[in-house]
Amino acid sequence: MEIAVATELSSGAISSILESVPGIAHVLRSPVADAMVNLSRAAAGVGPFRIQDARELIRYAVRRGLIGSDEGDRVTAEVEGAAAVKAEKAATRKAAREERKKGSGHAHAGARAAAPSHKRPSGKKASHRPAARHKPAAHHKKPAGHGKRRH
Repeated sequence: MEIAVATELSSGAISSILESVPGIAHVLRSPVADAMVNLSRAAAGVGPFRIQDARELIRYAVRRGLIGSDEGDRVTAEVEGAAAVKAEKAATRKAAREERKKGSGHAHAGARAAAPSHKRPSGKKASHRPAARHKPAAHHKKPAGHGKRRH
């Protein structure tokens, strides 16, 4: 008694399997494809930058001979250095934000209550625009083509 086993699946069969089993497409997808998608999203500003994705794509390029291993190492070092600087700046901004929140709860509340009101006594609103300048009369304007020469 022999059991027939299919050795190849058609593209239709693969598509139906991928649709019927939730999450299997993510498991079967190449890590390089994931890295490309994630880096594209990060470049567009719609997703976070992950250093693992950059490393994966650089390793892929080296394996395929698209770039040399020395260039791959150099680019990886540049990307890691830039990511470290960016993370450090983000941490500094976060710490400063937390410090402002911590200090603003008590210090500014009393200062605002004690500060005098600076409302204008008249009903006019203050204008932040400069006064209008005097425009030259129309007869003083230069002709439209003045100063442009064509050869």
